[in-house]
Amino acid sequence: MALHFQSLAELEALCTHLYVGTDLTQRIEAEKALLELIDSPECLSKCQLLLEQGTTSYAQLLAATCLSKLVSQVRPLPIEQRIDIRNYILNYVASQPKLAPFVIQALVQVIAKITKLGWFEVQKDQFVFREIITDVKKFLQGTVEHCIIGVIILSELTQEMNLIDYSRSSAKHRKIATSFRDTSLKDILVLACSLLKEVLAKPLNLQDQCQQNLVMQVLKLVLNCLNFDFIGSSADESADDLCTVQIPTTWRTIFLEPETLDLFFNLYHSFPPLLSQLALSCLVQFASTRRSLFSSPERARYLGNLIKGVKRILENPQGLSDPGNYHEFCRFLARLKTNYQLGELVMVKEYPEVIRLIANFTITSLQHWEFAPNSVYYLLTLWQRMVASVPFVKSTEPHLLDTYAPEITKAFITSRLESVAVVVRDNLDDPLDDTATVFQQLEQLCTVSRCEYEKTCTLLVQLFDQNAQNYQKLLHSASGITVDMAVQEGRLAWLVYLVGTVVGGRLTYTSTDEHDAMDGELSCRVFQLISLMDTGLPHCSNEKIELAILWFLDQFRKTYVGDQLQRTSKRYMVLN
Repeated sequence: MALHFQSLAELEALCTHLYVGTDLTQRIEAEKALLELIDSPECLSKCQLLLEQGTTSYAQLLAATCLSKLVSQVRPLPIEQRIDIRNYILNYVASQPKLAPFVIQALVQVIAKITKLGWFEVQKDQFVFREIITDVKKFLQGTVEHCIIGVIILSELTQEMNLIDYSRSSAKHRKIATSFRDTSLKDILVLACSLLKEVLAKPLNLQDQCQQNLVMQVLKLVLNCLNFDFIGSSADESADDLCTVQIPTTWRTIFLEPETLDLFFNLYHSFPPLLSQLALSCLVQFASTRRSLFSSPERARYLGNLIKGVKRILENPQGLSDPGNYHEFCRFLARLKTNYQLGELVMVKEYPEVIRLIANFTITSLQHWEFAPNSVYYLLTLWQRMVASVPFVKSTEPHLLDTYAPEITKAFITSRLESVAVVVRDNLDDPLDDTATVFQQLEQLCTVSRCEYEKTCTLLVQLFDQNAQNYQKLLHSASGITVDMAVQEGRLAWLVYLVGTVVGGRLTYTSTDEHDAMDGELSCRVFQLISLMDTGLPHCSNEKIELAILWFLDQFRKTYVGDQLQRTSKRYMVLN
């Protein structure tokens, strides 16, 4: 049937095949019909028919999808037509605030696309598509449902302005995004923060889903503002946690107000996990604010407020039992060291207490080895960067890392050894099988382990001798391959990895002959284990230990094998 003859019933059947149908042939036909509908002169009237008379949410979704593709075409619709579509959708969602969430989202995306693509278009000496922010404020004066829609519009608009469309000119995208940043984004952030302040100022009924949804949408809006690509760097998301947020200078006043940070810390402590996680995500971005936004005294005050917030969270750790909160808090801690120098951190009044709390938090996290390895990455990043900064600290204030870094190293070593028996006896997934995560954590640990190296070396020597002795006894026993043997082999694999790690962490400018001798003591034990396994082949072959030995040999080669090394060091005497 030709498309202009299709009735409402036929269009709704098309929606069913497209969105919920299970027949592949019917779905392909429905997709073809959708493309025909978009190219049809009757497209707008059919969309209006679906929105006004459709009996299912999928009918409304199809209309929104068609409109989105229509307004995104390379050859734009006439400006009057786009204004009419925008105004029609605004009135439609205002008159039906209880539409299905996915329908509201799809319709709002149409508004966002129209606004972005027409950002510089002028009618009667006015930028007609920039009036959207004024229009949204009318929603904020209505019911909770209307407020939610208004916030979603701003959030989608902010995301759309940040989104690169590779089918269009990147220069034009950057020009639009920069203009939006300079003219509107700060006002949107201020508006969002004022809404959050209003929420905290009055009792919040957390049992009310509408209230919760409003807070969630406002927090997402703030996060979209802080995640904006302010300078057009288009940073790779995989490197997100290594970047600085390039907040515009015109935003200084917002960030200098202590109430801004306090607001988000208070939100974290006031809300259930789904919402408090978003508050922490916002704080991660606040902690990543570029240093040059502040003068030195202002930066010190800002850092002091961040540290006070960390202390408050760690003193009231109930919320960290939620995996989402725990992960975001670990990211928050890592960002602090990414953006601030150790010399600045130690000058904060609360530093001694906070570093103690962070150390205890890290130790507890490492002891629960089965929980959130992706989050532990951020904790190890924090300690790695802290310890790496020690030689460059000029402040006379104690950094206390010589106290806590060895405890972190010890917690990592002992927790990994203790995990082996649990993995073997309960038949769990072995962390050693995830070599990518193991190597990543070991590379982070290598820096931390060289702080107060004597303590780490003493612990590893003791554990290695004890486990190697037990392994040798099991080799000579008549029981053959047992659970005890599997446990012992797992522990030795971890110990060989750890010896390779600490040896690989040697730095020429900080190492001493005493440290090199300790490396020799540890390396001797691995070479002796290799010899022991060679004599017992093929019975004592173990893939995990062999992989660990390869890791050790690679680290040993990088550190001690080369033409430029001096061979008068004590390490060569020990190894010989």
